[in-house]
Amino acid sequence: MSPRFPYTRRRFLRSLGTGALASPLLVPRLAAAATATGSTTSPPDRILRHASFGAGGQAWLDIQALCSNPFVKLVAVADVDFAQTAEVRAAFPKVRVYRDWRVLLEREAREIDSVNVSTPDHMHAPMALAAMQLGKHVYCQKPLAHSLHETRVLTEYARGRPLVTQMGIQVHTQRAYRRAVALIRGGAIGRIREVHTWSNKKWGDHGAPPPGGDSIPADFDWELWLGGCAERPFVGEEYYHPGNWRKRLDFGTGTFGDMGCHIFDPVFEALALGAPLSVRSEGPAPDAWNWAVDARIHYVFPGTPYTDGETVPVTWYDGDQRAPEEILTLVIDAQMEARRRNLREDQEDPLGQGSIFIGTKGVMHLPHIGNPRLFPAADFQDFPMPDVVETHHWTDWAEACIGGPGRPLAPFAYSGPLTEAVLLGSVAVRFPHTTLEWDSVGMRFPNHPAADVYVRREYRPGWRIGDL
Repeated sequence: MSPRFPYTRRRFLRSLGTGALASPLLVPRLAAAATATGSTTSPPDRILRHASFGAGGQAWLDIQALCSNPFVKLVAVADVDFAQTAEVRAAFPKVRVYRDWRVLLEREAREIDSVNVSTPDHMHAPMALAAMQLGKHVYCQKPLAHSLHETRVLTEYARGRPLVTQMGIQVHTQRAYRRAVALIRGGAIGRIREVHTWSNKKWGDHGAPPPGGDSIPADFDWELWLGGCAERPFVGEEYYHPGNWRKRLDFGTGTFGDMGCHIFDPVFEALALGAPLSVRSEGPAPDAWNWAVDARIHYVFPGTPYTDGETVPVTWYDGDQRAPEEILTLVIDAQMEARRRNLREDQEDPLGQGSIFIGTKGVMHLPHIGNPRLFPAADFQDFPMPDVVETHHWTDWAEACIGGPGRPLAPFAYSGPLTEAVLLGSVAVRFPHTTLEWDSVGMRFPNHPAADVYVRREYRPGWRIGDL
C-alpha cells in the first residue's frame, strides 16, 4: 500500500482475514433489529446508511437508483479516479469521498449499513467480502466475481448470515423477463429441448498492450486500480480505464461476463438450472492479454421438471456469431425480416441480443430487453400472456436491508450459481474444441486437469482477503 495512507495494509487485512464477522457493534443496527423482531415492515424513521465503491459510470447509475429511495442516505464513496467523482459531489455535497475503499471501510465502519460494489470485475470479490466481513449488506454488480473460486467464496460467506445481498442484474425484475419465466414455467411451449442465447457485443481484442510508461493522470491512482492484479505499466486511459478493461483477461470477463449474467438469467431461472455437467467452446481462444470475440459455447445441464429429457443443451454466441439459420428462421416473421433488411445505423437489430427456447409445443423468442414472442405465430395468436408484477431491483434490496417489505430476487444464493455457470464459459474458451466435464462440488474438471488452474486466480502479495 502507498505509504501516504495513515494505516497499514497488515492492520486492515488482520481485521478481515479471519473469515469471522467483526464485532457485533459493527453489525448494521437496522438489519439486526429486523432479524431479532422478525419485522416485515419498514418504519419511516429507519434510514439505510450507504456507501458506494465506485463513483462514475455504472456506479453513478447505481447510486442514483438506490438514492431515489428517500430512506437511503449516501454517506461515503470511494473511487481511485477523483475525476469520476464530480457528479456525486455535486448531487451529494455532504458525501465523504475517499480514494481507497479500504480506508473508507476503516473510517466509516460504524457509520454505514450497506455498500454497492460497482467497479471493474477484478475488484468485486475483495470489496464485497471485506464489506460482508464487517456485517454490511452488499449490492454487487455483475458478474459477481472474476473467477469461479471467488464467486463460490462470496456465495458461501453470505449463506446463513444476516446479510442482504443482490447482484446487479436489474432486468431480472422487469416485466418482460418475469413474463418469459412465467411462460416457460407454465408450459406455454411445452418442455424445453434446447436454448440458444447470444449478444452482439464485442468485448475482446487481440495483441499485446501498447508499450507502457504513459503518464498517469493526476487524479488517478493506478496502483489502487490494479488491486490484486500483477503490477504493470500504465497504458493510455482508453486501453484500461475507464472503459476498455472488460476486454482484458486480468480485469474483465469479456462479452460473456458482461452480458451473460443478464441474458442467461431468464434461462437459468425459467428452467431451474444449477451447475452444468459439461461445457465446450467451438470459438476462438483468448490470447495472452485479451478475451476473444465470436464465441460459441455449448453447455449441457441436467434435466429439470421444465426440460425434455435427462439433459438440456444451452448454447451461447457473441460478436457476429448467432444460432444456426434453421433456428433463427423459427422466430423470423415478415415484420422482423423487413426490419432487419432496412436497419439504419442508429437502430437496434431485433436479433442483436436475446434467447430462443425450443419447446415440445412451440418456440419462444426473448429479446434483450423486450417482450417474449411465441411461435408459430398462428398457433399463439390468442394466447393469454401471464399477468406478472414488475418491481424495482434496487429498491427491493434497499428495503430488505432495513427490514422492509422488499425482497431481493437476485441474492447471492441465486446469482452465485448463475455467475459460476457463466464463468465456466470463460474457462472453456481457453481450451477450444475440448469438452470440459465439471465437478461442481469439487470445483474441478476431472477429465481435463489442465483447466483447473483457471478456477481461481492469485493475488499479488498483500491483497488477499479471507479465503480468496
